[in-house]
Amino acid sequence: DGGGVDALNGVNLRIEDGEFVFIVGDSGAGKSTLLKLLTREIAPTSGRVFVNGYNLAKIKSKKIPYFRRSIGMIFQDFRLIPDLNVYDNVAFVLRVTNKPKRTIRHRVPYVLNLVKLAERAKAYPDTLSGGEKQRVAIARAFASDPGLIIADEPTANIDPALSYDIVKLLKEINKCGTTVIMVTHEHSLVEYFGGRIVSLKAGEVVFDEYVEGEAQDE
Repeated sequence: DGGGVDALNGVNLRIEDGEFVFIVGDSGAGKSTLLKLLTREIAPTSGRVFVNGYNLAKIKSKKIPYFRRSIGMIFQDFRLIPDLNVYDNVAFVLRVTNKPKRTIRHRVPYVLNLVKLAERAKAYPDTLSGGEKQRVAIARAFASDPGLIIADEPTANIDPALSYDIVKLLKEINKCGTTVIMVTHEHSLVEYFGGRIVSLKAGEVVFDEYVEGEAQDE
């Protein structure tokens, strides 16, 4: 905001390949800033940020789009393309990166089946429920088989009863070897699933531990 306030200060965080990490914290804790650093929307004013082998403190502008292709993003407002059906929304990320048609024909049905939306492939976003829209968004994020998926409050705009299904889906994707970072303010979800939890407060990491969740033994 130009006031010289550090949104993040002295954050030391290492996330290994294949981890599933919850990032929690109240509004203003620094969660959004952390995500902007991880996706190189903003550059760090000091320190180092490495993601998928890229040094984001020193990355050249022309390489940023290539870096972002190595990440799958999931947003709380879905960001689906309204005039494309479900299949084409998912295929879009593969087409813009010039993936072969044969790859698209195999990959899109695979991810739609994974998110249990194969039968909705020809439906348009305005006919979908909030939960279905978010599952399309998850399929789209996973379509390019990224090494990392970042989910920014993915359960914020859906029925609370469906929130658990969305996280279970992200857990399934994580089992495929994809690293998942999920930002959330919903403590009930975090307590239920457990795992590695990183808590931010006033721009600093105040908690970084593995916590056993209620779902661990299911």
